[in-house]
Amino acid sequence: MPGDIALVGGDEFNPGCEDMDREIMQASGQKPARVLVVPTAQVTGPAKAANDGIQHFSSLGGHTSPLMVLDKGQANDAQFVQAVGEAGVIYLTGGSPDHLLETLRGSRLMEAILEAVAQGTVLAGSSAGAMVLGSMMRRPSSQRWVQALGVVPSVAVLPHHERRNPAETAQRLRQAPSGLTMLGIDAQAGCLGRPGSWQVVGSGNVTVYRGGHWAVYHPGEHLPGDV
Repeated sequence: MPGDIALVGGDEFNPGCEDMDREIMQASGQKPARVLVVPTAQVTGPAKAANDGIQHFSSLGGHTSPLMVLDKGQANDAQFVQAVGEAGVIYLTGGSPDHLLETLRGSRLMEAILEAVAQGTVLAGSSAGAMVLGSMMRRPSSQRWVQALGVVPSVAVLPHHERRNPAETAQRLRQAPSGLTMLGIDAQAGCLGRPGSWQVVGSGNVTVYRGGHWAVYHPGEHLPGDV
């Protein structure tokens, strides 16, 4: 059975994420869960991001290790690809979505990750890590919409949504590509599940934008079945 996807709004590995991350580990079916932290997006501090993830998930009872893939060459290196191994959770940290997308797109590592998810591994992404998993994302550098990895079809992720005004956001999204459902995800909150079966986890909310309208979903609630 395919593994779940976790789309997290940001502030990963910080106090307040504990219950959400326990649910993510539980979804792997492993006891203890083997968590692989991938800090590729953190171009200015990947070692710290990896260490923060290791300490955080280890404190929750996970067996945690880093996968220090920092560029496209490493994403195509068999040594790094094989490290996906028997991971129960693969966690993409926040940082630069541009760098993360260019590193993972078409890489052997991404192929291995998708194969692992098909076998039951949970794939989690926070902020930039969540953005690249949608079908499209808006580049921070240019504000242009570009194709993302498409792990979650017909969806775009708006991280750190607690900073946004929904009415203003809905107005801006009128310029977005048609056919997209926008998920505004607060920091320390996320959507856990798979297309058609998402539950809000964590301590914040998820706002669903479609057709100029929006609706807010709270922890424990399920998103509409057509998302």
